[in-house]
Amino acid sequence: MVAWIINITTISLVVYTIIKDKEKAKKAFVKAFVKFINLLPMLVIIIVLIGLIFGFIPPELIKNYLGSNDNIFQVIAAAIFGAITLIPSLVALPLAGSLLEAGASHTPIAAFITTLTMVGFVTLPIELKELGKKITILRNIFAFVFAIVISLIIGVLM
Repeated sequence: MVAWIINITTISLVVYTIIKDKEKAKKAFVKAFVKFINLLPMLVIIIVLIGLIFGFIPPELIKNYLGSNDNIFQVIAAAIFGAITLIPSLVALPLAGSLLEAGASHTPIAAFITTLTMVGFVTLPIELKELGKKITILRNIFAFVFAIVISLIIGVLM
């Protein structure tokens, strides 16, 4: 339902933009397309890298590191694994649910999910190019630290 709302809103705004000023809309579309073409090689590399990571790391190994006894090493391992992977939340959330059902603890799962969505290790080259070195590094450090804090809070609450 949320996806429908986002898509309908986006389409409506695009139509509004075209009606309001066709020339500006055309320039914006050209700029967006050029940006997309420039980012496309990086996106392909990221997708290949993700495929390689999941091809070589068996699910049992991941489950062992997210075991049911909460310790800081499991949380950090889960956070690092989440930071270096790039999978959609629609895939990650069911994966997290199945890991919880298999006996994994809430704390490392929360660390995995939060770093997965907040830290961009795999997208680092794109961020460096688009945001610059200082902002990229600071954003990722703060995101990693806050992800650990969030996971520890979730572990206490659950």
